[in-house]
Formats: sequence, structure tokens, C-alpha cells
Amino acid sequence: MTIHKEGYASIAIATLVVGLINAASFWFFSASYPVLAALIFIASFVLWFIVVYFFRVPNRSLTVVNNQIVCPADGKVVVIEEITDVEYFKDRRIQVSIFMSPLNVHLNRNAVAGEVTYSQYHKGKFLVAWNPKSSTENERHSVVYKTNGKEILVKQIAGALAKRIVNYLKPGMVVKQGQEMGFIKFGSRVDVLLPVGTKLHVELNQVVQGGVTVLAEM
Repeated sequence: MTIHKEGYASIAIATLVVGLINAASFWFFSASYPVLAALIFIASFVLWFIVVYFFRVPNRSLTVVNNQIVCPADGKVVVIEEITDVEYFKDRRIQVSIFMSPLNVHLNRNAVAGEVTYSQYHKGKFLVAWNPKSSTENERHSVVYKTNGKEILVKQIAGALAKRIVNYLKPGMVVKQGQEMGFIKFGSRVDVLLPVGTKLHVELNQVVQGGVTVLAEM
């Protein structure tokens, strides 16, 4: 397991804050209230550990198969439905949504190999990630991949806690399946828009792993 680069600044800030809190606690409470000082140390260390844990990148054997689409994110499948896409395709698509809790790995990976034909950031609200309106009203970043003559859209969506979406892709880039596409901080959701008729390999409430679980077959 490693720590993702997007976490370096957050971990440094958390370390500084925890250090200052415990220095003050030691100065004011260690002599008169040693139990309180110990509780402050334990609580602050737990919070620091949670911040570090959030930015973890576990070692995994990634799934790389030309005609398959892998899950771009860790989490639980919360939506499988046919919708009308109003952003890019302007037609009917199958939407598969993966909800990411704050405890999930938040590194996002390319679902397929291919060419990036569209990459667009949208400002928006911060509705809870399971709200259906979050797909079109929340802060989000949409990427379209062209693979095997077809296009799929992957949308990183901010939630009530997530306030920053990072995306590394630009139109014209040729990417590999499983490579990093971006990172979302502190709870969020990822939507995948597929052509109608795509054979799905996941079901509602299934727990999936980014870069590993096969989502669909083209």
C-alpha cells in the first residue's frame, strides 16, 4: 500500500494540527489532568490516521481486458437505469452509479483503454451523493472514452463532503485501462454511461473495486 500524491498536502496539514493540539495539551493538561491529555492524544491520532487512510492506494492485480469495462471506482452500485443524457450523447444511455463512502479508496481509474474525446469540469452544488439530482446538479467532471468504435462517459461527482475533484485527462490523450484518471476527496459518486444494450456484469448493491471488478462487456 502507498499514499496517493493528492494526500500529501492534507496529511501535512493534519500532522501540523495534531502536533499543535498535543503540544498545547501537554503544556496545559499533562501535569494536572494526565487522563485528559491522554484522551486528547488518542482522539487526535485517530483523526490523523483516518486522513492518512483515506489517501491509501492498495496494491492490486488490475483487470485489463480489451472488450470489457472495469469499474472506475471503489464502492457500492446504487443505480442501474436507462436515462437520457443531456450533456454529451443527447440520447438514451444505461447509467451505472457507484457510491463511494469516506472509507472507500478514492483513486479513480480508466474504465477502458482508448482515446479521450471529451473532458469537461462543471461547477455545481454539493447534494448528497445518493440524490438522483447529483448527477446533473453537483460539481462534477465528465470524461468520454472512445474504445472499439464506441464511446462511454465516466462522470466524477462531488458529494456533500467532497469539495474537490481532480482529473488528469485531456481530449486527445490515449490512455490505458486501469491507469489513474483522477481522485475525489472525502465521499462522492461515479456514474458510468453506456450504450443501450451493453451487457452488464454488476447488480444493485454489489460492492465493487476500482480497476478490478468487471462492470460491463462491450
